[in-house]
Amino acid sequence: MCKMLSAKKRKCNDSYVGFGFACVTERDGTERPQCMICNLVMSNRNLKPSGLREHLESKHSNHVGTSIDAFKLRRICYDQKATLSSYGFVAPGKHFLEASYRVSYMIVKEKKPHTIGETFVKPCALEMAKIVLGEDAVKQLSQVSLSNDIVHQRIKDMSQNIITQVVSEIKQSPAKISMQIDESADVSNHSQLFVFVRYVHKKNIKEEFLFCERLKTTTKAVDIFKLIQSFFDRHE
Repeated sequence: MCKMLSAKKRKCNDSYVGFGFACVTERDGTERPQCMICNLVMSNRNLKPSGLREHLESKHSNHVGTSIDAFKLRRICYDQKATLSSYGFVAPGKHFLEASYRVSYMIVKEKKPHTIGETFVKPCALEMAKIVLGEDAVKQLSQVSLSNDIVHQRIKDMSQNIITQVVSEIKQSPAKISMQIDESADVSNHSQLFVFVRYVHKKNIKEEFLFCERLKTTTKAVDIFKLIQSFFDRHE
């Protein structure tokens, strides 16, 4: 009688993002590659460079040559999705994602260049972890993404989230809202429109900065109205 040998389970590698793949983990711990372009979840036996490369080249030849940073930006969306668990998968590394967002927030709060995350903050964190906590902590912290493109995307995500929250609160205001509008020319002599809003939320009066956008036509009232209307149309 033949003796059945169970195939060794392959493990995910961070470098696989370069082929356009993220990894999802089944509840039994089995890791499977998921294409970030077509969402196809492949079997564990395909979790190897040759299998991933073959899929990329045969199914998505127009993405061959895409930079790793570009694929990392795609992975952000996968790390944030909570829907994977409903299919029996567990989204990997949520604490790494949260750490990346928190550091990105601190960078923009202190008005520092986005590159500082990868060139200064992360090296300092890794050095401290190595001295105080050891190599295992270094391996963990090294998974926190802080590249220039990643930090830029994190800030963009947080900005969009704030806009969504403010617009939602405006729509729920039991009283009419009021807006303060200011037009100013920037250094290139282009007119910029600043809009602040006041509204009622949970029985309290709130004042928030709403948006700043360039007036592409004139500074007449009709053009200002169209720009504000366009903003709310985009954030329905």
